[in-house]
Amino acid sequence: MTDSETQQVLEVAYEAGNILLENGAEIARVEETTARIAAAYGVADSDFFVLSNGIFATAHGYAKVKFIPFKGTQLAKVVAVNQLSRDIEHDHPPLDVVRQRLDAIRSYSGFPAYEQILASGLGSAAFCIIFGGGWIDSLVSFIVGILLYLFVLYVSAPRMSKLMGNICGGALVTLLCFVAYSVGFGQSLGNMIIGAIIPLIPGVPFTNGVRDLANEDYIAGTTRLLDAILVFFCIALGVVLVFLIDSHIEGSIIPLNGMQTNPATAHYAIQCAAAFLGTVAFAILFGVPHRHAAGCGIVGMAGWMLYLPLCHLLHLSPAEATFFATMLVALLSRFMAVWRRCPVTVFLICGIFPLIPGAGIFWTSYYIVSAQHTAALATGFTAIKVCVAIVLGIIVLFELFQLAKRKKEQQ
Repeated sequence: MTDSETQQVLEVAYEAGNILLENGAEIARVEETTARIAAAYGVADSDFFVLSNGIFATAHGYAKVKFIPFKGTQLAKVVAVNQLSRDIEHDHPPLDVVRQRLDAIRSYSGFPAYEQILASGLGSAAFCIIFGGGWIDSLVSFIVGILLYLFVLYVSAPRMSKLMGNICGGALVTLLCFVAYSVGFGQSLGNMIIGAIIPLIPGVPFTNGVRDLANEDYIAGTTRLLDAILVFFCIALGVVLVFLIDSHIEGSIIPLNGMQTNPATAHYAIQCAAAFLGTVAFAILFGVPHRHAAGCGIVGMAGWMLYLPLCHLLHLSPAEATFFATMLVALLSRFMAVWRRCPVTVFLICGIFPLIPGAGIFWTSYYIVSAQHTAALATGFTAIKVCVAIVLGIIVLFELFQLAKRKKEQQ
Protein backbone atom coordinates (compact mmCIF):
# COMPACT_ATOMS: atom_id res chain seq x y z
CA MET A 1 0.00 0.00 0.00
CA THR A 2 1.37 3.42 -0.98
CA ASP A 3 1.71 6.33 1.40
CA SER A 4 -1.10 8.11 -0.42
CA GLU A 5 -3.46 5.14 0.00
CA THR A 6 -2.51 4.83 3.67
CA GLN A 7 -3.30 8.48 4.21
CA GLN A 8 -6.71 8.11 2.54
CA VAL A 9 -7.57 5.16 4.78
CA LEU A 10 -6.52 7.02 7.91
CA GLU A 11 -8.47 10.12 6.86
CA VAL A 12 -11.61 7.99 6.51
CA ALA A 13 -11.02 6.31 9.88
CA TYR A 14 -10.30 9.69 11.46
CA GLU A 15 -13.54 11.17 10.11
CA ALA A 16 -15.52 8.23 11.49
CA GLY A 17 -13.93 8.75 14.90
CA ASN A 18 -14.60 12.48 14.68
CA ILE A 19 -18.33 11.90 14.16
CA LEU A 20 -18.47 9.41 17.01
CA LEU A 21 -16.64 11.63 19.50
CA GLU A 22 -18.63 14.79 18.87
CA ASN A 23 -21.97 12.97 19.14
CA GLY A 24 -21.71 11.20 22.48
CA ALA A 25 -19.70 7.98 21.95
CA GLU A 26 -17.42 6.72 24.70
CA ILE A 27 -13.63 6.81 24.21
CA ALA A 28 -13.16 3.04 23.86
CA ARG A 29 -15.71 2.89 21.03
CA VAL A 30 -13.97 5.68 19.12
CA GLU A 31 -10.57 3.98 19.43
CA GLU A 32 -11.95 0.58 18.53
CA THR A 33 -13.90 1.82 15.50
CA THR A 34 -11.06 3.87 14.03
CA ALA A 35 -8.59 1.00 14.46
CA ARG A 36 -11.05 -1.49 12.97
CA ILE A 37 -11.62 0.63 9.86
CA ALA A 38 -7.89 1.15 9.33
CA ALA A 39 -7.15 -2.56 9.78
CA ALA A 40 -9.92 -3.55 7.35
CA TYR A 41 -8.10 -1.66 4.58
CA GLY A 42 -4.68 -3.08 5.45
CA VAL A 43 -3.31 -0.41 7.81
CA ALA A 44 -2.93 -2.66 10.83
CA ASP A 45 -0.17 -0.77 12.64
CA SER A 46 -2.00 2.54 13.00
CA ASP A 47 -2.29 4.28 16.36
CA PHE A 48 -5.30 6.29 17.49
CA PHE A 49 -5.14 8.06 20.83
CA VAL A 50 -8.47 9.59 21.81
CA LEU A 51 -9.26 12.13 24.51
CA SER A 52 -12.64 13.62 25.39
CA ASN A 53 -12.18 16.42 22.85
CA GLY A 54 -9.47 15.31 20.44
CA ILE A 55 -8.01 12.48 18.37
CA PHE A 56 -4.30 11.80 17.67
CA ALA A 57 -3.69 9.52 14.68
CA THR A 58 -0.34 8.21 13.39
CA ALA A 59 0.85 5.56 10.89
CA HIS A 60 3.62 5.27 8.29
CA GLY A 61 4.72 8.90 8.67
CA TYR A 62 1.13 10.20 8.69
CA ALA A 63 0.11 12.21 11.74
CA LYS A 64 -2.98 14.25 12.51
CA VAL A 65 -4.22 16.01 15.63
CA LYS A 66 -7.51 17.88 15.83
CA PHE A 67 -9.58 19.51 18.54
CA ILE A 68 -13.09 18.04 18.44
CA PRO A 69 -15.66 19.89 20.56
CA PHE A 70 -18.74 18.07 21.80
CA LYS A 71 -21.62 19.32 19.63
CA GLY A 72 -24.54 17.60 21.31
CA THR A 73 -25.82 14.08 21.59
CA GLN A 74 -26.99 12.55 18.33
CA LEU A 75 -26.87 8.83 19.02
CA ALA A 76 -28.35 8.09 15.61
CA LYS A 77 -24.98 9.13 14.15
CA VAL A 78 -23.17 6.82 16.57
CA VAL A 79 -25.42 3.96 15.47
CA ALA A 80 -24.85 4.78 11.79
CA VAL A 81 -21.04 4.90 12.09
CA ASN A 82 -21.09 1.67 14.08
CA GLN A 83 -23.07 -0.02 11.28
CA LEU A 84 -20.72 1.45 8.67
CA SER A 85 -17.69 -0.02 10.46
CA ARG A 86 -19.38 -3.44 10.40
CA ASP A 87 -20.09 -3.09 6.68
CA ILE A 88 -16.47 -2.11 6.06
CA GLU A 89 -15.19 -5.22 7.83
CA HIS A 90 -17.61 -7.45 5.93
CA ASP A 91 -17.77 -5.93 2.43
CA HIS A 92 -14.70 -3.63 2.13
CA PRO A 93 -16.51 -0.98 0.04
CA PRO A 94 -14.41 1.54 -1.93
CA LEU A 95 -13.14 4.47 0.09
CA ASP A 96 -15.16 6.90 -2.05
CA VAL A 97 -18.34 5.08 -1.06
CA VAL A 98 -17.33 5.20 2.60
CA ARG A 99 -16.66 8.94 2.37
CA GLN A 100 -20.10 9.48 0.85
CA ARG A 101 -21.75 7.56 3.66
CA LEU A 102 -19.78 9.49 6.28
CA ASP A 103 -20.80 12.78 4.63
CA ALA A 104 -24.44 11.65 4.71
CA ILE A 105 -24.14 10.72 8.40
CA ARG A 106 -22.54 14.06 9.27
CA SER A 107 -25.23 16.02 7.41
CA TYR A 108 -28.07 14.26 9.25
CA SER A 109 -29.88 17.01 11.13
CA GLY A 110 -31.63 14.86 13.72
CA PHE A 111 -35.26 14.85 14.73
CA PRO A 112 -37.38 17.92 13.96
CA ALA A 113 -37.64 20.57 16.65
CA TYR A 114 -41.31 19.91 17.39
CA GLU A 115 -40.52 16.26 18.17
CA GLN A 116 -37.75 17.22 20.58
CA ILE A 117 -39.94 19.84 22.28
CA LEU A 118 -42.79 17.37 22.71
CA ALA A 119 -40.36 14.74 24.03
CA SER A 120 -39.07 17.23 26.60
CA GLY A 121 -42.62 17.87 27.80
CA LEU A 122 -43.53 14.17 27.96
CA GLY A 123 -40.28 13.29 29.68
CA SER A 124 -40.78 16.03 32.27
CA ALA A 125 -44.34 14.88 32.96
CA ALA A 126 -43.28 11.24 33.28
CA PHE A 127 -40.38 12.00 35.63
CA CYS A 128 -42.60 14.22 37.76
CA ILE A 129 -44.74 11.11 38.35
CA ILE A 130 -41.67 8.94 38.97
CA PHE A 131 -40.46 11.31 41.69
CA GLY A 132 -43.87 11.42 43.43
CA GLY A 133 -45.90 14.11 41.67
CA GLY A 134 -49.64 13.94 41.06
CA TRP A 135 -51.55 14.32 37.81
CA ILE A 136 -51.84 18.12 38.01
CA ASP A 137 -48.18 18.40 39.00
CA SER A 138 -47.35 16.27 35.98
CA LEU A 139 -49.38 18.55 33.70
CA VAL A 140 -47.47 21.58 34.98
CA SER A 141 -44.15 19.78 34.39
CA PHE A 142 -45.32 18.90 30.87
CA ILE A 143 -46.00 22.55 30.01
CA VAL A 144 -42.83 23.83 31.68
CA GLY A 145 -40.76 21.08 30.02
CA ILE A 146 -42.00 22.27 26.62
CA LEU A 147 -41.20 25.91 27.41
CA LEU A 148 -37.77 24.89 28.73
CA TYR A 149 -36.82 23.15 25.52
CA LEU A 150 -38.02 26.08 23.44
CA PHE A 151 -35.57 28.13 25.50
CA VAL A 152 -32.81 25.54 25.02
CA LEU A 153 -33.24 25.29 21.24
CA TYR A 154 -33.71 28.95 20.39
CA VAL A 155 -31.99 30.91 23.15
CA SER A 156 -29.58 28.88 25.26
CA ALA A 157 -27.88 26.64 22.69
CA PRO A 158 -27.21 29.26 19.98
CA ARG A 159 -26.49 32.29 22.19
CA MET A 160 -25.18 31.21 25.60
CA SER A 161 -22.28 29.28 27.02
CA LYS A 162 -23.05 25.85 28.38
CA LEU A 163 -22.72 26.90 32.00
CA MET A 164 -24.81 30.06 31.68
CA GLY A 165 -27.43 28.20 29.67
CA ASN A 166 -27.90 25.67 32.47
CA ILE A 167 -28.07 28.38 35.13
CA CYS A 168 -30.73 30.23 33.17
CA GLY A 169 -32.55 26.97 32.35
CA GLY A 170 -32.71 26.00 36.01
CA ALA A 171 -33.94 29.47 36.93
CA LEU A 172 -36.56 29.48 34.17
CA VAL A 173 -38.00 26.13 35.23
CA THR A 174 -38.18 27.19 38.87
CA LEU A 175 -39.79 30.55 38.02
CA LEU A 176 -42.46 28.98 35.79
CA CYS A 177 -43.30 26.37 38.43
CA PHE A 178 -43.47 29.13 41.05
CA VAL A 179 -46.02 30.99 38.91
CA ALA A 180 -48.17 27.88 38.42
CA TYR A 181 -48.03 27.02 42.11
CA SER A 182 -48.84 30.57 43.22
CA VAL A 183 -52.09 30.59 41.22
CA GLY A 184 -53.13 27.25 42.71
CA PHE A 185 -52.18 25.03 39.78
CA GLY A 186 -50.38 22.00 41.20
CA GLN A 187 -50.04 20.50 44.67
CA SER A 188 -46.29 19.86 45.05
CA LEU A 189 -43.94 22.63 43.96
CA GLY A 190 -40.90 20.44 44.56
CA ASN A 191 -42.11 17.59 42.36
CA MET A 192 -43.12 20.00 39.59
CA ILE A 193 -39.65 21.56 39.51
CA ILE A 194 -37.89 18.19 39.70
CA GLY A 195 -39.86 16.80 36.78
CA ALA A 196 -39.49 19.88 34.58
CA ILE A 197 -35.76 20.24 35.25
CA ILE A 198 -34.88 16.70 34.17
CA PRO A 199 -34.16 17.61 30.49
CA LEU A 200 -31.16 19.61 31.73
CA ILE A 201 -29.61 16.69 33.65
CA PRO A 202 -26.25 15.74 32.05
CA GLY A 203 -26.92 12.04 31.57
CA VAL A 204 -24.55 11.64 28.60
CA PRO A 205 -21.31 13.00 30.15
CA PHE A 206 -22.13 11.28 33.44
CA THR A 207 -22.72 7.84 31.89
CA ASN A 208 -19.86 8.09 29.40
CA GLY A 209 -17.55 9.30 32.14
CA VAL A 210 -18.34 6.16 34.11
CA ARG A 211 -17.83 3.96 31.02
CA ASP A 212 -14.48 5.65 30.33
CA LEU A 213 -13.33 5.01 33.89
CA ALA A 214 -14.43 1.39 33.57
CA ASN A 215 -12.31 1.14 30.40
CA GLU A 216 -9.33 2.70 32.25
CA ASP A 217 -9.52 5.94 30.25
CA TYR A 218 -9.00 7.95 33.41
CA ILE A 219 -8.29 11.33 31.83
CA ALA A 220 -11.40 11.28 29.65
CA GLY A 221 -13.53 9.76 32.40
CA THR A 222 -12.50 12.35 34.96
CA THR A 223 -13.02 15.18 32.45
CA ARG A 224 -16.53 14.04 31.55
CA LEU A 225 -17.56 13.48 35.17
CA LEU A 226 -16.26 16.95 36.04
CA ASP A 227 -18.34 18.33 33.18
CA ALA A 228 -21.43 16.58 34.57
CA ILE A 229 -20.73 17.90 38.10
CA LEU A 230 -20.42 21.47 36.79
CA VAL A 231 -23.75 21.15 34.98
CA PHE A 232 -25.39 19.80 38.15
CA PHE A 233 -23.98 22.77 40.05
CA CYS A 234 -25.22 25.29 37.46
CA ILE A 235 -28.73 23.83 37.48
CA ALA A 236 -28.78 24.00 41.28
CA LEU A 237 -27.52 27.59 41.16
CA GLY A 238 -30.38 28.59 38.86
CA VAL A 239 -32.90 27.01 41.23
CA VAL A 240 -31.35 28.72 44.27
CA LEU A 241 -31.38 32.16 42.62
CA VAL A 242 -35.14 32.06 42.10
CA PHE A 243 -35.78 30.91 45.67
CA LEU A 244 -33.57 33.72 46.99
CA ILE A 245 -35.31 36.35 44.88
CA ASP A 246 -38.71 35.06 45.99
CA SER A 247 -37.65 35.09 49.65
CA HIS A 248 -36.44 38.69 49.27
CA ILE A 249 -39.81 39.71 47.82
CA GLU A 250 -42.00 37.71 50.21
CA GLY A 251 -39.82 38.07 53.27
CA SER A 252 -39.23 34.34 53.77
CA ILE A 253 -38.47 31.14 51.89
CA ILE A 254 -41.58 29.37 50.66
CA PRO A 255 -42.10 26.35 52.96
CA LEU A 256 -41.89 22.89 51.40
CA ASN A 257 -42.48 19.64 53.24
CA GLY A 258 -39.79 17.49 51.69
CA MET A 259 -40.17 14.63 49.25
CA GLN A 260 -43.80 13.51 48.97
CA THR A 261 -45.47 10.75 46.97
CA ASN A 262 -48.94 11.33 45.57
CA PRO A 263 -51.09 8.20 46.15
CA ALA A 264 -52.87 8.72 42.84
CA THR A 265 -49.68 8.01 40.86
CA ALA A 266 -47.85 5.67 43.26
CA HIS A 267 -49.30 2.43 41.83
CA TYR A 268 -46.67 0.17 40.24
CA ALA A 269 -48.52 0.08 36.91
CA ILE A 270 -48.49 3.88 36.68
CA GLN A 271 -44.84 4.03 37.74
CA CYS A 272 -44.01 1.37 35.15
CA ALA A 273 -45.71 3.33 32.37
CA ALA A 274 -44.08 6.59 33.49
CA ALA A 275 -40.60 5.04 33.52
CA PHE A 276 -41.12 3.61 30.03
CA LEU A 277 -42.52 6.86 28.61
CA GLY A 278 -39.89 9.01 30.29
CA THR A 279 -37.02 6.88 29.00
CA VAL A 280 -38.44 6.84 25.46
CA ALA A 281 -38.78 10.63 25.60
CA PHE A 282 -35.12 11.03 26.49
CA ALA A 283 -34.14 8.56 23.80
CA ILE A 284 -35.70 11.02 21.35
CA LEU A 285 -33.90 13.98 22.96
CA PHE A 286 -30.61 12.09 22.60
CA GLY A 287 -31.29 11.33 18.93
CA VAL A 288 -31.76 7.58 19.26
CA PRO A 289 -33.23 6.07 16.06
CA HIS A 290 -36.95 5.42 16.42
CA ARG A 291 -36.49 1.67 15.93
CA HIS A 292 -34.43 1.52 19.15
CA ALA A 293 -36.57 3.86 21.30
CA ALA A 294 -38.85 1.10 22.62
CA GLY A 295 -35.80 -0.96 23.62
CA CYS A 296 -34.48 2.02 25.59
CA GLY A 297 -37.86 2.34 27.27
CA ILE A 298 -37.87 -1.32 28.29
CA VAL A 299 -34.39 -1.01 29.81
CA GLY A 300 -35.28 2.12 31.80
CA MET A 301 -38.60 0.64 32.93
CA ALA A 302 -36.96 -2.59 34.10
CA GLY A 303 -34.39 -0.72 36.19
CA TRP A 304 -37.06 1.39 37.88
CA MET A 305 -39.32 -1.60 38.46
CA LEU A 306 -36.47 -3.33 40.29
CA TYR A 307 -35.57 -0.21 42.26
CA LEU A 308 -39.07 0.32 43.67
CA PRO A 309 -39.61 -3.10 45.31
CA LEU A 310 -36.03 -3.14 46.59
CA CYS A 311 -36.79 0.10 48.45
CA HIS A 312 -40.42 -0.50 49.43
CA LEU A 313 -40.51 -4.24 50.07
CA LEU A 314 -36.96 -5.18 51.03
CA HIS A 315 -36.28 -1.78 52.64
CA LEU A 316 -32.90 -1.35 51.04
CA SER A 317 -31.38 2.13 51.10
CA PRO A 318 -31.60 4.25 47.90
CA ALA A 319 -27.91 3.65 47.20
CA GLU A 320 -28.19 -0.13 47.64
CA ALA A 321 -31.30 -0.34 45.49
CA THR A 322 -29.68 1.86 42.85
CA PHE A 323 -26.64 -0.41 42.70
CA PHE A 324 -28.67 -3.52 41.88
CA ALA A 325 -31.01 -1.63 39.53
CA THR A 326 -27.99 -0.20 37.70
CA MET A 327 -26.55 -3.67 37.22
CA LEU A 328 -29.86 -4.77 35.69
CA VAL A 329 -29.90 -1.73 33.39
CA ALA A 330 -26.32 -2.45 32.28
CA LEU A 331 -27.12 -6.14 31.74
CA LEU A 332 -30.21 -5.41 29.67
CA SER A 333 -28.34 -2.71 27.74
CA ARG A 334 -25.73 -5.29 26.79
CA PHE A 335 -28.41 -7.77 25.77
CA MET A 336 -30.25 -5.17 23.68
CA ALA A 337 -26.98 -4.09 22.04
CA VAL A 338 -26.21 -7.65 20.93
CA TRP A 339 -29.78 -8.38 19.86
CA ARG A 340 -30.27 -5.11 17.96
CA ARG A 341 -26.65 -4.94 16.70
CA CYS A 342 -26.34 -1.48 18.17
CA PRO A 343 -23.84 0.23 20.52
CA VAL A 344 -24.56 -0.49 24.18
CA THR A 345 -24.23 3.25 24.86
CA VAL A 346 -27.59 3.87 23.18
CA PHE A 347 -29.50 1.80 25.72
CA LEU A 348 -27.32 2.50 28.76
CA ILE A 349 -27.44 6.31 28.56
CA CYS A 350 -31.22 6.36 28.23
CA GLY A 351 -31.97 3.43 30.53
CA ILE A 352 -29.99 4.82 33.46
CA PHE A 353 -31.93 8.10 33.52
CA PRO A 354 -34.68 7.08 36.00
CA LEU A 355 -31.96 6.22 38.53
CA ILE A 356 -29.96 9.47 38.30
CA PRO A 357 -30.63 11.44 41.52
CA GLY A 358 -32.26 14.47 39.93
CA ALA A 359 -34.45 14.98 43.00
CA GLY A 360 -31.33 15.18 45.16
CA ILE A 361 -30.15 18.27 43.27
CA PHE A 362 -33.35 20.14 43.98
CA TRP A 363 -33.77 19.19 47.63
CA THR A 364 -30.14 19.82 48.51
CA SER A 365 -30.40 23.26 46.90
CA TYR A 366 -33.65 24.03 48.70
CA TYR A 367 -32.38 22.93 52.10
CA ILE A 368 -29.24 25.03 51.69
CA VAL A 369 -31.13 28.19 50.74
CA SER A 370 -33.68 27.66 53.53
CA ALA A 371 -30.87 27.24 56.09
CA GLN A 372 -31.80 23.62 56.87
CA HIS A 373 -28.16 22.60 56.88
CA THR A 374 -28.59 19.18 58.49
CA ALA A 375 -31.21 18.17 55.95
CA ALA A 376 -29.07 19.58 53.12
CA LEU A 377 -26.09 17.55 54.27
CA ALA A 378 -28.14 14.37 54.55
CA THR A 379 -29.82 14.84 51.15
CA GLY A 380 -26.60 15.80 49.40
CA PHE A 381 -24.74 12.84 50.90
CA THR A 382 -27.52 10.50 49.80
CA ALA A 383 -27.32 11.89 46.25
CA ILE A 384 -23.55 11.34 46.24
CA LYS A 385 -23.99 7.76 47.46
CA VAL A 386 -26.54 7.11 44.70
CA CYS A 387 -24.11 8.46 42.09
CA VAL A 388 -21.37 6.22 43.47
CA ALA A 389 -23.78 3.27 43.36
CA ILE A 390 -24.47 3.96 39.67
CA VAL A 391 -20.74 4.14 38.98
CA LEU A 392 -20.06 0.87 40.80
CA GLY A 393 -23.04 -0.90 39.21
CA ILE A 394 -21.87 -0.07 35.69
CA ILE A 395 -18.20 -0.85 36.41
CA VAL A 396 -18.92 -4.17 38.14
CA LEU A 397 -21.30 -5.44 35.46
CA PHE A 398 -19.02 -4.56 32.54
CA GLU A 399 -16.00 -5.94 34.38
CA LEU A 400 -17.85 -9.24 34.68
CA PHE A 401 -18.42 -9.17 30.92
CA GLN A 402 -14.72 -8.50 30.34
CA LEU A 403 -13.73 -11.38 32.63
CA ALA A 404 -16.08 -13.72 30.77
CA LYS A 405 -14.69 -12.53 27.43
CA ARG A 406 -11.07 -13.04 28.49
CA LYS A 407 -11.87 -16.49 29.87
CA LYS A 408 -13.54 -17.46 26.60
CA GLU A 409 -10.54 -16.24 24.59
CA GLN A 410 -8.17 -18.34 26.72
CA GLN A 411 -10.12 -21.58 26.13
